[in-house]
Amino acid sequence: MYRDEDDQAESAVLVAMVAPDGPPRERPLEELAGLAEAAGVEVVGQLTQRRAQPVAGTYLGHGKIDELRRLVEFSGANLVIFDNDLSPAQTRNLEKALEVKVLDRTELILDIFASRAQTHQARLAVELAQLEYALPRLKRMWTHLSRQQQGGVGLRGPGEQQLEVDRRLAARRIRDLRRELAVIERRKQREVAARRERMTVSLVGYTNAGKSTLMNALTDADVFVEDALFATLDTRTRRWQLPGWGPVLLSDTVGFIRDLPHHLIESFKATLEEARQADLLLHVADASNPAAFEQISAAYRVIEEIGIQKKDTLLVLNKVDALPDRTRLDVLAGRYPNAVSISARSGRGMAALAVAVSEALSRGFAEVDVEMGVENGRLMAFLAAHGEVFSKQYDDSRVTVHCRIAHRHLGQLHEDGIIVRPHAATGSPPDEAVEDVA
Repeated sequence: MYRDEDDQAESAVLVAMVAPDGPPRERPLEELAGLAEAAGVEVVGQLTQRRAQPVAGTYLGHGKIDELRRLVEFSGANLVIFDNDLSPAQTRNLEKALEVKVLDRTELILDIFASRAQTHQARLAVELAQLEYALPRLKRMWTHLSRQQQGGVGLRGPGEQQLEVDRRLAARRIRDLRRELAVIERRKQREVAARRERMTVSLVGYTNAGKSTLMNALTDADVFVEDALFATLDTRTRRWQLPGWGPVLLSDTVGFIRDLPHHLIESFKATLEEARQADLLLHVADASNPAAFEQISAAYRVIEEIGIQKKDTLLVLNKVDALPDRTRLDVLAGRYPNAVSISARSGRGMAALAVAVSEALSRGFAEVDVEMGVENGRLMAFLAAHGEVFSKQYDDSRVTVHCRIAHRHLGQLHEDGIIVRPHAATGSPPDEAVEDVA
């Protein structure tokens, strides 16, 4: 974060503090190493400390700081990255003790997001998250922000400290970004709402679980794919011709990660709007990852944090072709018996996935008989446009339409002269009274 353009390739020592009573993790720094690689940083050393509580001023104990300093000198690293969040004072004290730049987990993720953001919306969201993170840390990094402009309106004059000026500039920029992103969020909500005539499915899950590969396999979307964390940040929506169902809209969203920074969740509200409005969530998990259980749990926590935990969700265990044997898959299937196992790359299990999605979407529909006057052409057109009409039975001035329609549309059918009742399969009425439209 805030790198100079002439920076050479950086090498880093990775550090993590692990709680003694926390869940066991075989390779506690594996994910941080992947993040560092995604940021273009070479990992030259690793260090962990088991400790119940961090030290207030330096996070690590004095003995571990000495050990870390020797490791930095021996490896020639010019950067230390913590798999934990540090306070501004802790970062400042660690940099003074180690004499190299120190980053925490959030700062590294923000740096990756900044390098991967392609659209205007993503860039605004990343800039907002960076500024909100940096504001309490300006004493360390003020030289990387905007310089004082001569004659700026509201500036108190040349005697004001640069730090105070930068704080005011950052706060003003944060307000501007929030306003602009709020406009984008409202526009995104309208765009998503305008597509409510179609059923929508949203891909969510841990980063690098294969969501973009799956979307390409299902829709020929040609979404950028790379074996790296946070390869794509922008939401893409494509038409998916779901076998046995018809066309639905499929969206690919930004990947989740353990301890995803709150600043990013808040900033990417507009990007996550597709997932909020979806009829079904496909939670894609990497079955070949040794930390699959942890990643699935972390993704569920993010789903809960953004308020979509009550949505109908189907767990998809991807990359089964990369498993050395069935043992791990059997363990995952035992924990998640309703999950669908696939390989988006090889095509294995894709037919079963389509069937599972069709069944899940059908749960959002009701099969009903709608009785109305024969002159109500507007309602008959509404049923044809928003549902699946099976038959029409005429009786003098009344007509009963047997159809399947989404629950969200049922509330629009309660008008005077209209009767809606669950369909009862009691056999076919006389042929001359029925118009078959199936």
